[in-house]
Amino acid sequence: MKQATLFHSTGASPKDFWFPWLGRELESRGYDVWAPELPDTDKPDLRNWLPAALEREYDNESVLVGHSAGGPLILALLEQLASPVKQSILVAGFARLLPEFRGADAILQDSYRWERIRANAGDLIFINSDNDPFGCDDTAGRYMLDNLGGTLIIPSGHGHMGSGDQNQPYKEFPLVLKLIV
Repeated sequence: MKQATLFHSTGASPKDFWFPWLGRELESRGYDVWAPELPDTDKPDLRNWLPAALEREYDNESVLVGHSAGGPLILALLEQLASPVKQSILVAGFARLLPEFRGADAILQDSYRWERIRANAGDLIFINSDNDPFGCDDTAGRYMLDNLGGTLIIPSGHGHMGSGDQNQPYKEFPLVLKLIV
């Protein structure tokens, strides 16, 4: 069965930004959608978020989508899986400390097993804008691309692609839907 898992960002929930819209669109196309409310959202910590992400089973029909801190969560999850997923999409994701993104260190791993992540990621896509105010920009995307391969999409002028702090409501994200279906 086709399934999609949507991981929200710091200070957000599955009800914010483009997640409800994407969930509805994917469900209408036959996907079983899971968008968990990750614990202690204002202080993302991999020690809490990864066990929550591992509550679901994933297979070769699974699609993973993460926004911001949901990106490093996906990288950690991919290291843990026994078999690959179909697709992994990291929107405004990152894999190293960002000076502009305070408190992000607890969601990052000390090191990454890049080969293991790549083996489990399926079709791997990074979407990082050229002007992300938190540092999750095209440079962060390039860092992941250089270590993992995949595809990097750089939308110009799109900021964080969903942020209450930056007044980016981003209620829909047709690009992500198009990449999945």
